[in-house]
Amino acid sequence: MSDIMTNLKTKIKGKEKRIVFPESEDQRILEAAQRLGKEGLIKPVLIGNPDKIQADVSMCEVINPETSPHFNEYVQAFVERRNGKATYEQAQELLKTPNYFGTMMVYMNAADGLVSGAAHSTGDTVRPALQIIKTKPGISRTFGFFLMVRGEEKYIMGDCAINPNPDSEALAEFAVESANAAKMFDIDPKVAMLSFSTNGSADTDESKKVRDAVALAKKKAPELAIDGEMQFDAAVVKHVGEKKFPGSEVAGQANTFIFPDLNSGNIGYKMVQRLGNFEAMGPVLAGLNKPVNDLSRGCSSDDAYNTAIITAAQSLENK
Repeated sequence: MSDIMTNLKTKIKGKEKRIVFPESEDQRILEAAQRLGKEGLIKPVLIGNPDKIQADVSMCEVINPETSPHFNEYVQAFVERRNGKATYEQAQELLKTPNYFGTMMVYMNAADGLVSGAAHSTGDTVRPALQIIKTKPGISRTFGFFLMVRGEEKYIMGDCAINPNPDSEALAEFAVESANAAKMFDIDPKVAMLSFSTNGSADTDESKKVRDAVALAKKKAPELAIDGEMQFDAAVVKHVGEKKFPGSEVAGQANTFIFPDLNSGNIGYKMVQRLGNFEAMGPVLAGLNKPVNDLSRGCSSDDAYNTAIITAAQSLENK
């Protein structure tokens, strides 16, 4: 992982990316923000009451939503963004909360990305992002991928975090967005759309869903190497791929994996992590107009530090 993070640090160094941390009273977040600020990698923005922050935050900007000169401006912008789904009074209450205020900062171009989740649920982090920042044009939903690293080996796996049973259109979006994300980590993407079937060996609703997703993904991004449906062994073992899926530009050499549902995705990455001794970085959220990332509530300060660097790098890719 160290080489990957070194490369990402080089990409963001000097770009002065402002990353918002809504959980300013969490010691892990404070440690990560202080470290990032001292190293000059990003400009950390802590959301909260400065009187309640128990740390030296001289390298960070601290913003209290309730005393911010931009509060009313953000409230009005939120009401307009929600287009009748929130009153002015409701917006005022929501924007007093750090996650909503921080997400509005990203939306209003006052910050480049947001990292939360150390003390909040995934829903508390993702909901404001979906309501305010929303997904990219042509993308129907966000999803979460993991970067899996062991020595020189690097793989992308998704969706492992958010969508229980995505349809073919969603899987196609995940494939294209995962391929784009892989490039950020200097991976030349070869995307395998996974199934219990390989190249039509089974004909069920489940295998057809993946097969249709492959066709849609190729139509969306014909320049990308995306193939399937295929079993995991056909995706990663050369002689198996050649036998089961002859002529495929992905089979036997895949490095980016799209799971057919959240059950398989979440189980799959954790098996690779625990039995294969891979380091798992993520989930990294993809598909949003601007980067917002969700930490685990069991995260370390190192996790928050690394996620902020990835978030800053994502903002460069979005540009």
